[in-house]
Amino acid sequence: MPELPEVETTRRGLAPHIEGRRIQSVTLRRPDLRWPIPPEVARDLPGQRIEAVRRRAKYLLVDTAAGSALLHLGMSGSLRVLPATIPVSTHDHVDIAFAGSAGKPGRVLRFNDPRRFGSLLWQPLGEVHPLLRGLGPEPLSDDFDGDYLFDLSRGRRAPVKTFLMDQAVVVGVGNIYAAESLFRAGISPLRAAGKVSRERYAALAGAVKAILTHAIARGGTTLRDFLSPDGAPGYFEQELSAYGRGGEPCPRCGRPMKQASIGQRATVWCGHCQR
Repeated sequence: MPELPEVETTRRGLAPHIEGRRIQSVTLRRPDLRWPIPPEVARDLPGQRIEAVRRRAKYLLVDTAAGSALLHLGMSGSLRVLPATIPVSTHDHVDIAFAGSAGKPGRVLRFNDPRRFGSLLWQPLGEVHPLLRGLGPEPLSDDFDGDYLFDLSRGRRAPVKTFLMDQAVVVGVGNIYAAESLFRAGISPLRAAGKVSRERYAALAGAVKAILTHAIARGGTTLRDFLSPDGAPGYFEQELSAYGRGGEPCPRCGRPMKQASIGQRATVWCGHCQR
């Protein structure tokens, strides 16, 4: 599943091409993805100008004066800006079309999702969609730091990896980047969240920020299904130190990396370097 860097990469790729453009039409080739697509999407978006493309957690918001289309890429979704003349494929479920100009053909924002775990929802103007309520701070914001993690973790017995992946604690830190951040900070993913010191949480918050920032700059992590809006894969996968490396030598000490399941998610760490 695309994580925060992949979604942010998508946002940055789309924004220059669709911000300021006026929507001509919306084509829904099926009534639902993961959930039913609200009627407001097709009814209220046509004629609106896209004011901004934002990201909140792993969601993209396409803002207009009428409200915002709320998109989630799910397991295999992708968004591309294409000439309207490009033929539709089997899994192209949504087209948001823009008018052409000066004799040039129009373009479409096309949502392709083979597994249909993605979503297209609606957020009315001035409201916050229920899926976005109760979310923790953005990990790259000033609200997220070691003191915040330390204070929130007191008394918590859950593993620190589970704590870090809780979207009510901080948004957008999924399995890949939680594993990488804990490795960089030298913290075992098995350690109880309430047993991690303030100093070590400062190191962990710093690791999260550094790794996410670098991953965004490198185009995100290429998973089996993810491609950025221009069709190019991300490149951070080549630099992973922990995720997916169970049994391989630790990049620091050379000992075999351990692997277990935490919260039903595969977790890899070094038993020597992470305590």
